[in-house]
Amino acid sequence: MSQARHGERALRLMDLLGLSEDELCQLLKVDPLTLLSGQLDHRPELAILLELLDEAAEQAGPAVLRRWVRAAGPSGRPIDALLNRDFASFEDALGELAARGFVIRGGG
Repeated sequence: MSQARHGERALRLMDLLGLSEDELCQLLKVDPLTLLSGQLDHRPELAILLELLDEAAEQAGPAVLRRWVRAAGPSGRPIDALLNRDFASFEDALGELAARGFVIRGGG
């Protein structure tokens, strides 16, 4: 896959979840220059995360995903799982969102 394509995928993930450049670099474990150059061949989590988020994006839309990723849920905030590179917990949180019908509950 071309470097430009990897860069596009990174931008798509950033857009879907409303991530800052720093957050994206942290979760992909790359420096900003690597991100800007699109040299993300060694980051398999990029494709996996986008695949996980495809159905959610179709069902809920990016606006809901951006809000959800920063909302506290039963297992904490999904953004924290991403930034800690705890992809299993992020996948679980995404599953919980889908089980609720892509509804974000208000905090108590």
